[in-house]
Amino acid sequence: MTKRKAIAVRHVHFEDLGNLANPLRSAGFDIEYRDVGNEGYLSFDPSEPDLLVVLGGPIGVYEDEAYPFVGQEIAMLQARLAADRPTLGICLGAQLIARALGARVYSSGIKEIGFSPLSLSAAGRTSCLRHLEDVPVLHWHGDTYDLPGGASLLASTRQVAQQAFAGGNNVLGLQFHLEAETGAAFERWLVGHACELAAAGLSVSDLRADARRFGPRLTSAAASVLGEWLEHIDD
Repeated sequence: MTKRKAIAVRHVHFEDLGNLANPLRSAGFDIEYRDVGNEGYLSFDPSEPDLLVVLGGPIGVYEDEAYPFVGQEIAMLQARLAADRPTLGICLGAQLIARALGARVYSSGIKEIGFSPLSLSAAGRTSCLRHLEDVPVLHWHGDTYDLPGGASLLASTRQVAQQAFAGGNNVLGLQFHLEAETGAAFERWLVGHACELAAAGLSVSDLRADARRFGPRLTSAAASVLGEWLEHIDD
């Protein structure tokens, strides 16, 4: 199998590819992380990687004055999307893609944190997200976005309408965390977001229990979603 290159842009170390790493390797991808804060982390030709994954992080796309790298990532994404190269965004990554496509990103006014199923649209039920029908996924966000022009809405929840969108075969934005490992590695999420959980009045023990309860099914579904999406991307 000819190896392909996947670059994952990572904003906080514990929000990595998680569940998606092994399926990517099985699909023939070599994975390279580019970490915010490392000099030159965006110094690659935006159209060069066979796959770009932009991961999550605890900031808002609209906080670009406080975090100048946000504008740099948006510019990089604009160049990549203009070249129609395969691009996956998760949480903050999905919001960055939406902004790069000209959509507004803003606070939803709530913290949607925890495991709950998605409501798939008609387009979602015929997409790779069909594997998530009735599967509780991990939500962990306070922002949302307007659906980018030309994109298809794939999924919603009762609290937040914009949960996933597709831009043709090569662009997939997921507001929820399909990648989050829900075994021992989930402790890194609980510790890393301890202040946010406390401020929201959420139970760490309940989240941990839900991760154990829903994790195995989510891990399996995540591999199926990614595998089907990769089968249909236009190289």
